[in-house]
Amino acid sequence: MGSALSGKVALVAGGTRGASRAIAVELGREGATVYVTGRTTRTQRSEVDRPESIEDTAELVERAGGKAIAVRVDHLESTQVAELAARVDREQGKLDILVNGLWGGDGFLEWDTPIWKHDLEKGLHQLRLGVHSHLITSHHLLPLMIRQPGGLVIEMTDGTQEYNANYRKGATLPYYLAKANGHLLAIGQAAELEPYDCTAIGFTPGWLRSEAMLEAFGVTEANWQDATAEHPHFCISETPTFAGRTVAALAADPDRGRFAGKTVSSGQLAQLYSIDDVDGSRPDAWRYINEVESVGKPANPTGYR
Repeated sequence: MGSALSGKVALVAGGTRGASRAIAVELGREGATVYVTGRTTRTQRSEVDRPESIEDTAELVERAGGKAIAVRVDHLESTQVAELAARVDREQGKLDILVNGLWGGDGFLEWDTPIWKHDLEKGLHQLRLGVHSHLITSHHLLPLMIRQPGGLVIEMTDGTQEYNANYRKGATLPYYLAKANGHLLAIGQAAELEPYDCTAIGFTPGWLRSEAMLEAFGVTEANWQDATAEHPHFCISETPTFAGRTVAALAADPDRGRFAGKTVSSGQLAQLYSIDDVDGSRPDAWRYINEVESVGKPANPTGYR
């Protein structure tokens, strides 16, 4: 186990799967005690209806040499989040790192559908999952963080600030609003936390080879490159572990305050901290998307990983 975060207490909200799960694992690997929260347990699934559970994530943290505590919480329920904050306070007396990776809205997406045709309740629920849950979580947990200097809030989103400055082709307005608000959540919390020497930063993985993405493309991590035959730009994809490693490095950086209110990407942090993905490459997905995919060039990851 690493020691860069020894003695730190972290909470990964929505740590059930994907990048959030990997972030929990890597924070634990570096010595943090990690609370893993979410709605899916081994005996009860959320509306996402996938098999990954918070206990599975906690087990992975333990295998990496860390300490993990899995707590079932619906972060849209204020009372449950208040109880979570009270538990962390009772057991730890502080909170050093909050990773707000809550989402779970993919099942409500209607891609390439204008707002007047998009199912209204599905659209509004995406905002509840991607914005309301984050506000509720910060409301109850930030009081623990401002007790001592040096706290870190990571607001996870999808896409850089530059990329989300424009409406992405084929998108859906509720999803766009939910993810664009990730940047605003980082900006606003950075301003409010500054007097307490706490930092809020937005974070976006690249094209993530999450459990759901691999399943959708009909591949596994072992043969993921087979998917590039149909989706050529998938060549720039990255593992969740890559995202986890970069966030753990950011959390251990004593000068991370220089990113307050900004959104950083896994590719950007990997260059800064000299971090590789599990295959030894260093994918820079958002630079690739801006310079290759979005301008219609043929797929070619040369120079981007």
